[in-house]
Amino acid sequence: MTVGLSRILLIGYTVLALAATGRSAYEILTKFNHAPFAYTFSAVAAAHYFLAILAIARNWRGFATFIMVVELIGVLSVGMLTIFIPDLFKENTVWSYFGVGYGYTPLLLPIIGLWWVWESK
Repeated sequence: MTVGLSRILLIGYTVLALAATGRSAYEILTKFNHAPFAYTFSAVAAAHYFLAILAIARNWRGFATFIMVVELIGVLSVGMLTIFIPDLFKENTVWSYFGVGYGYTPLLLPIIGLWWVWESK
């Protein structure tokens, strides 16, 4: 079960990392001055996803737990901020509205990932 779950996580994080990297690179290169905070934040989220891939692939459960807890806190925080203070972000980030632009995958992956860490003990 945990091997299959780790493969699902690797696929999910890889797709999300590539999507977030592509999006942030395009935004930073073409319209950075419009919303530098949001675009930089998306690039940081993309780097974070690559760290999650590394942690899962290497079975570094402690590091994976740290990465996924930070990610979950980030998604929940940014999600709530974009709902309650929408003017804070001039443009959406990967984690805006709990990751709605990515089918809520940014919210679901850390939850599934933490379950994987728990189950693979």
